[in-house]
Amino acid sequence: MNSSSNSNLNFSFKNKSAVVTGAGQGIGFQIALSFLQAGGQVSIWDYSQTALDNAKKELAQFADNVHFVQVDVTQVDSCTKAAAALPWPCDILVNNAGITRDKSFGKMTFEDWNAVINTNLTGLFNVTKTLSEKMNTASAHKRIINISSVVGLYGNFGQTNYAAAKAGVIGMTKTLAKELGRKGFTVNAVAPGFIATAMTNAMPKETLDAMAAKVPVARLGSTSDIANAVMFLSSEQASYINGATISVDGGIVL
Repeated sequence: MNSSSNSNLNFSFKNKSAVVTGAGQGIGFQIALSFLQAGGQVSIWDYSQTALDNAKKELAQFADNVHFVQVDVTQVDSCTKAAAALPWPCDILVNNAGITRDKSFGKMTFEDWNAVINTNLTGLFNVTKTLSEKMNTASAHKRIINISSVVGLYGNFGQTNYAAAKAGVIGMTKTLAKELGRKGFTVNAVAPGFIATAMTNAMPKETLDAMAAKVPVARLGSTSDIANAVMFLSSEQASYINGATISVDGGIVL
């Protein structure tokens, strides 16, 4: 978030470092950018080398404070290597990496199920487990923020695998909040609703209008809406919020 005269909440992450998974594009990229704009250091983990290359170009002005690693979160070895390569101790972990393989339950294959569970749920465990040893022991404000989804709260047609994984993320968030609280961590989740990304922007206007019409505030969210929630939960001002799931969805779950 840029500081400006019309902004009533400014974050500073000077001398803090974050790891953001799935940060080569979309919501993850915006989260990484927001941390960098607030003076933080960021390690961007992504499966796609193309996405990493594009992000590197877009973040050239932050070259001294940003680090890029190609990581397959489904593979423990890949996560372990990435954690070992961190150039600085980690204060904040944002588990954002995720995929979709949408089909109705009748048409969903075992491969569709396994791919989504392995990335969106087991991947989150792999990253958190390997990085928990690398968190900054000197910090009294260690943060883990997991990106879930509103479909993890209320389900969605054609997303049995995704809804199950994202509900699992919320269960894991609550458990880690209980276990890690005494070790200086807070662990929270953000559940995005309909967010405008490059992927949704390619959809027909009628489809986007129909999606927006379902939202009480009558618009899709932006990647900045999600990043702002992550920034708040990562801040020292949020030190007594632990085990919460914040829906950033314009009220669609109501």
